[in-house]
Amino acid sequence: LPPLPRLEHARAVWRQFRIAAAGSDGWFSERRVAALLGSGMIGQKTLYSFFSPTPAGKRRARSPEPADPGTGVAAVAEESEDAAANPSKKARAGQEDPGTPPSSPLSPEQLIRIQRNKAAALLRLAARNVPVGFGESWKKPLSAEFGKPYFIKLMGFVAEERKHYTVYPPPHQVFTWTQMCDIRQVKVVILGQDPYHGPNQAHGLCFSVQRPVPPPPSLENIYKELSTDIEGFVHPGHGDLSGWAKQGVLLLNAVLTVRAHQANSHKERGWEQFTDAVVSWLNQNSSGLVFLLWGSYAQKKGSAIDRKRHHVLQTAHPSPLSVYRGFFGCRHFSKTNELLQKSGKEPINWKDL
Repeated sequence: LPPLPRLEHARAVWRQFRIAAAGSDGWFSERRVAALLGSGMIGQKTLYSFFSPTPAGKRRARSPEPADPGTGVAAVAEESEDAAANPSKKARAGQEDPGTPPSSPLSPEQLIRIQRNKAAALLRLAARNVPVGFGESWKKPLSAEFGKPYFIKLMGFVAEERKHYTVYPPPHQVFTWTQMCDIRQVKVVILGQDPYHGPNQAHGLCFSVQRPVPPPPSLENIYKELSTDIEGFVHPGHGDLSGWAKQGVLLLNAVLTVRAHQANSHKERGWEQFTDAVVSWLNQNSSGLVFLLWGSYAQKKGSAIDRKRHHVLQTAHPSPLSVYRGFFGCRHFSKTNELLQKSGKEPINWKDL
């Protein structure tokens, strides 16, 4: 019991004890007191418990003295009254977990705006590393590559090479393959390996050379196969394949630059990783593409292509060293058009050069 009720109760018990012990004559006797204590009418425990010390475990804790007049009992009372008047506030206070971070005061709209701003900032950061001549429709799909350490290092390597050597193709033509066709309009992918390393040859499209440079041996063999595969095809008299690229034929080398007169001189510098990312994006975000993989190198690079989602035609490389191992007679150009038409796409006019 609280202090005051306990004292009042003790006094009441004491009065009852005195009346019973005094008897009718009003005098206390030792015999009467002993009889009362032994009878259970008023037990020792009942009487003595009011005057014995309170056990330590049940002792009422006393509030510390306030440090200043504004933080004493009155302050506690005010807090209690406030809690009584605002039960929801007390419930919220009881639910707070000191280990849990406070909930965000931002609205869903503000959070969405923050995420959009972050994405825009990342795009701006990536745009700083976009190389010269990169096609507009290809920038966003490949923007993640521009900020990666390997690509930054690659761009630095090519820039340093150009200071000391002649490098093909020139900077504005390295990414011609992104300028000719929108990334969403690609229908056919032909994978090459390394740019031509002679003067005025390479211009950013695999197997293709600038006019008036005569077609190299591999391209001459491609024309020979076309003349037997596509009715009415006539050698165009040049080696510029831009007409195919504009129709959605991606002519992509695995390595995009080369030092003059040194084949494979820019191999394993980072271009392979970048062009793998190009193939991967097309593989995952397009459907019904026709991949022409000529030679073991191209076939290895295209090994991850989803054959259920796309069409893959493979044969030997058109180089004079391997053209008779399967390239001649492969009929890849007519087969490509058949597959495109089955997918509901316009066929390629291979004669449009």
